[in-house]
Amino acid sequence: MTTLILIITAVLTALIGGLFYAYSCSVVLGLGKLSDTEYLKAMQNINREILNPVFFMSFMGTVILLPLSTFLFRGQQPVFIFLLLATLAYLIGVFGVTVAGNVPMNDALDKFDISGSTAEAIRQLRDNFENRWNFLNNIRTVFSVVSIIFVVCACIWNREV
Repeated sequence: MTTLILIITAVLTALIGGLFYAYSCSVVLGLGKLSDTEYLKAMQNINREILNPVFFMSFMGTVILLPLSTFLFRGQQPVFIFLLLATLAYLIGVFGVTVAGNVPMNDALDKFDISGSTAEAIRQLRDNFENRWNFLNNIRTVFSVVSIIFVVCACIWNREV
């Protein structure tokens, strides 16, 4: 049962890492080519649509399963250490950055009335939003990859034991 939980943990961690990676290397590049109004509308829509059961299952599932896997493999070195490092990377660099950085920015953007705003206000919001949001997403991407690497190491080491 612990190996099955570890495999599910690895899959969910990889799915979330893939999501952030896809944003970093394609989505934000495409959005960057849009006008200010199109960009803000697209980000508002993306931020609303991502709040769905499939996303929550993988994003929050990883928050739950990484610590659970770490707990289940306590005392089994080095699998425990790999999972502990994966958990810390995810909770701090992915979940923490999302909750403390991206979500407040998304919430502020969601409240912004694009159709009732001037072109200058729209440009200012984009200037204040885009680079910071992309920077935070890149942090999430890096920490997701680090977390995946540690989970894969745990899986490999667990298999060898």
